Amino acid sequence: MKALIHTSPKGKEGLKLQTVDSPNVNGGEVKVQLKTAGLNHRDLFVLHRHENEPPFVVGSDGAGVIIEVGEGVQNVKVGDEVIINPGLNWPEKSAAPPEGFDILGFPSNGTFAEEVVVSANQVEPKPEHLDWIEAGVLPLAALTAYRALFTRGNLQEGQHVLLPGVGSGVITFILQYAKAAGAKVTVTSRSEEKRKAALELGADHAIDSDGDWEEAMNGEKVDLVIESVGAATFQKSLGAVKKGGTIVTFGASAGDEVSINIRQFFYGQYNLLGTTMGSHEEFREMLAFIRKYEIKPVIDQTFTLEDAHEAFNRMEEAKQFGKIAFTI
Repeated sequence: MKALIHTSPKGKEGLKLQTVDSPNVNGGEVKVQLKTAGLNHRDLFVLHRHENEPPFVVGSDGAGVIIEVGEGVQNVKVGDEVIINPGLNWPEKSAAPPEGFDILGFPSNGTFAEEVVVSANQVEPKPEHLDWIEAGVLPLAALTAYRALFTRGNLQEGQHVLLPGVGSGVITFILQYAKAAGAKVTVTSRSEEKRKAALELGADHAIDSDGDWEEAMNGEKVDLVIESVGAATFQKSLGAVKKGGTIVTFGASAGDEVSINIRQFFYGQYNLLGTTMGSHEEFREMLAFIRKYEIKPVIDQTFTLEDAHEAFNRMEEAKQFGKIAFTI
């Protein structure tokens, strides 16, 4: 089969499309013939953070058709159309991931290939209202968004949510989820094009990330901020939350380290919560939610695996609005 392999050197230069052996299926596992896959920031990060590792197939998101089942598998059969949960070894909802939690695509072989073998417990039926491209880009971002907004953020109908740095797959999902749940949503971006796209997607307000947020929001404070930018926006995000409000953070695309006035923080009774991915229980909850509201991923651009470098460049340059997809 063809697969996008990462070897040395570190970074995108180590990506190579190669012909490799089809993976073997063990007991409790299934082999999925992939139709589509989605590109995530994690796929870019692992290229830069790991060097001199054994070669591995990149990719966490994917959807396809089961072509082989291992001994003991009863929940699915050959021919089933499925979507893959990339979160490994986190079956039930909990305050934090259990020991042994990992993500498909490193160190285990991932989804940027014609076939992938995963535990039968990692697959769920493909939502009927999604086409193959939409299904293939859904899992990681949609799950991350669901846990951030509902499990950790505890969003309630009528609340006001602020989403700095709109454009990523996760943030576009959170925007759609929040509107479906009856919330008011304000987004920020330095890009006028992305602000316009967010308004078309349902955002109530879209403001310039480089501007004065308080002035742009007419002094209104929000109940909840979902932060994925990091140092570049964190202080503005904190300043935008009403007393007793919450910041949920799952990313740091523009700087890992922030400083806060701790006295101001505790007098304000603020909540600061971290999150990442989610459990398989939440994955099922997320699929039920998107079925109920017929939510679809925002597709930015679609590439083939032969064009992988172009796709990775687009993500690295933050040009995308929504999800980047691979057809396989």
